[in-house]
Amino acid sequence: MLHLPVVFSNKAFTKEVSPFLMFDYGAPKEFPAARSSKRRGVGQHPHRGFETVTIALQGEIQHRDSIGNSGIIGPGECQWMTAGRGIVHEEFHSEDFTRLGGIFEMCQIWVNLPKKYKMNDPKYQDLKTKDIPCVPLKIHNERTDVRRDVSTAMKDGYAKVFAGSFDGSDGPAATFTPINIWVVTMLSTEKEFEFDFIEGYTTLIFVTKGGIVIEGKTLNMADAALMNREGTSIVLKPTEIGTSILILSGKPIDEPIAARGPFVMNSQQELIDSMQDYQRGRNGFSHF
Repeated sequence: MLHLPVVFSNKAFTKEVSPFLMFDYGAPKEFPAARSSKRRGVGQHPHRGFETVTIALQGEIQHRDSIGNSGIIGPGECQWMTAGRGIVHEEFHSEDFTRLGGIFEMCQIWVNLPKKYKMNDPKYQDLKTKDIPCVPLKIHNERTDVRRDVSTAMKDGYAKVFAGSFDGSDGPAATFTPINIWVVTMLSTEKEFEFDFIEGYTTLIFVTKGGIVIEGKTLNMADAALMNREGTSIVLKPTEIGTSILILSGKPIDEPIAARGPFVMNSQQELIDSMQDYQRGRNGFSHF
């Protein structure tokens, strides 16, 4: 295990965290009710060559893009945008959240695309609560011949499956390479929880609330850990009831990474081409 005290630290945009590129976390923050119509968020900006995965942990996020998509996600929901050959989008607090105020907490993961998919048409997936499986956690050293009642098992903890599979339940996100994204809530400090992974995958754990003990080390809120690729399972013990973590796991993409600003390609020339396409209105801006 490698402890990363500042999210991806200096590992961002490297093969060590592939297929993930970057992780941005907005810690819980109280926003007062707005007295004006001024919007809070990020205005129009381009992307090419990768995907943005935005999860609202608290508050609401509103999306709009150059191919005509728009949507609002609330707590526990996700917007999955494939930039592909090029898209322009904006991300703001929803109008209702801006007007009423409240606590806002979010995370955004940048997921790389293999070279053969980088120039695909852009697309957008709006993942709502009704579409996201909620699955009981696996108790470490629990007898496998005894199956607990689901409602009882949920009292110990559960995982919301956005992408990939967890204990036989598949997440709704369509992905270009094998990826697991789970938001895990642990409701008991008396038990240890076990998570299974595929040998050779990149696996990252980020604590959004409370704390966990992993391999004898304690991680607290906003701590992250990059796990060794040799293992196939991880055992975690929460330090607080209601501890919440984000788990990312995926098959590495063994290709060069060239990144500059909002573009992630395979070479410097492709980055130059991306910038020129955007400046010439070929990257979605002219259709916003």
